[in-house]
Amino acid sequence: MTMKRFARVIGLAGSLLPAPALGQLAPANVAGVTMGHVHLNVRDIEASKAFWSALGGTPLKIGGTLEAVKFPGVMIILRRAEPARPTQGSIVDHVGFLVKDGAASVSIFKGLGTKMELTASGRGGFFYTPDGLRLEMPERPMQEKGIVFDQIHFFVPEPAPGGKTMADMQEWYAKVFGATPGQPGGTPATLYEAKILPGVNLGYSKNPTPVVATRGGALDHIGFEVKNLEAFCKKLEAAGIKFDMPYTKRPELGLAIAFMTDPWGTYIELTEGLDKF
Repeated sequence: MTMKRFARVIGLAGSLLPAPALGQLAPANVAGVTMGHVHLNVRDIEASKAFWSALGGTPLKIGGTLEAVKFPGVMIILRRAEPARPTQGSIVDHVGFLVKDGAASVSIFKGLGTKMELTASGRGGFFYTPDGLRLEMPERPMQEKGIVFDQIHFFVPEPAPGGKTMADMQEWYAKVFGATPGQPGGTPATLYEAKILPGVNLGYSKNPTPVVATRGGALDHIGFEVKNLEAFCKKLEAAGIKFDMPYTKRPELGLAIAFMTDPWGTYIELTEGLDKF
């Protein structure tokens, strides 16, 4: 898709979607955790920024170098790399936003020319980025903002190696990050159990077939912003959690970071300082 076409669609988006109010990330829970970012592998940084801008996001640079697009409650961070696979078939099947005007968002995706799987109403459904990230974007007319981040949806294999279940995954996110019970979502045919962290619903659905890890795919990792990250990491290490990268200060970015992988293959970055951008 050409940049000229993206520019036309961005102009359309400005007339269809109310401009989002770009506040800080959601206040942290009692564990000090809130939703932070979704980190994508993309083939073309500029085209990806234009894509997300068309949906109502605001491009920015984190620490002067990391390319990102900001939405209410989340940062979409972009890294130039060839995605190894789409999100379907990985432990994180899709992420989701809520939109105030479903017809407007569908018009934008039609203009972008990307794959869509619309609901019966034609005002929402599943949409796909050019790099293979699956997005669920239902309509919520009562919300104030044009678009807000809503969910990360895990497709959990059952039975899984070692006998781990979907309930085990829910318990892990509750124990490690303080996720609390949420309302079930979906339709009777797609019902899933949810947990809540500030700024995001964590959806869990049973998957009858194996899935792969996120790292290297269209969605490389998810990110949580954490207060007092160094102390948080020490607490997890004392509880037996292994880190792929231990607590590390990145003064050139204005962040402190750490990386871990959950037992199901979700690559996770913990940050402190992202809420300042």
